[in-house]
Amino acid sequence: MIRRTFVGMILGALLLGFGVYIHDSMQTSEVANGPTAQSRRTIVNWDVAADSWNSLKTRAHDDWVRISSK
Repeated sequence: MIRRTFVGMILGALLLGFGVYIHDSMQTSEVANGPTAQSRRTIVNWDVAADSWNSLKTRAHDDWVRISSK
């Protein structure tokens, strides 16, 4: 029962992330930005998200090296 709850939460988070990505990609596409398009902002600042993800990966790798060398 608990396992189903965690699987549901993980699946929900993945679906939410995928949905936001699709929404943002439609907002910034050339088709959506034609002459009659309104200026819209994306939900997620993807440059900041990529920088945060890369720093998290680097920190996790450095910590893993530090822990495994003991």
